[in-house]
Amino acid sequence: MPHHVAPSLPSSLLDTPPDLSALPARERILTAAHDLFYREGLRATGVDRVIATAGVSKVTFYRHFPSKDDLIRAFLAHRHARWMAWFNEALARHQARQSEAERQQRPLAPLAEALSEWLHAPGFRGCAFINAMAELGGGLHEALALSAAHKQDMVQAIASLLPAGPEGLALAEAAGLAADGTIVRAQTHSGAIDPALAALRRVLHALEDCRPPGP
Repeated sequence: MPHHVAPSLPSSLLDTPPDLSALPARERILTAAHDLFYREGLRATGVDRVIATAGVSKVTFYRHFPSKDDLIRAFLAHRHARWMAWFNEALARHQARQSEAERQQRPLAPLAEALSEWLHAPGFRGCAFINAMAELGGGLHEALALSAAHKQDMVQAIASLLPAGPEGLALAEAAGLAADGTIVRAQTHSGAIDPALAALRRVLHALEDCRPPGP
């Protein structure tokens, strides 16, 4: 399997649709916030900037989102749904490209290939949930809960590549931690992406090789 796959993420994962005016007001606000929050950060993006980008009035904005915290919660839920839809599709797509022998020997390879797509895609700015925790800390309790749920769903998606049971889930937990480390390292600068992915593949190989023999 090739180590570098050309990015094939849907544009909706990272980019704001060019014509926000075609969307209903709430979706327009949320789409604008998604792009701004992910690209520029939660604290750096003010409500007025979101309102201007979305092309709505303040009255309309506050009708849908009474506070910035409400918008942040909605952004994280929206980001989770969009990212997980892509992630599950990417894992399945790369697993389908493996031979049966590759699936048995290197079941975690689709994880590295999926992350390679995302990390090399234009607009990559790291994990929105890791970024949110770095910015907010414990300042928004619901954000902590949403981030924890996101990471757990990510682990469950990775576990789908492995045999069911406690051993597979434990391996998926370890692979998820390695994936998060790769995302953070890749975010530092563009030259860090390929070395981070190479390190991830070494970790995944080590995890696969330490599995107990099958029945």
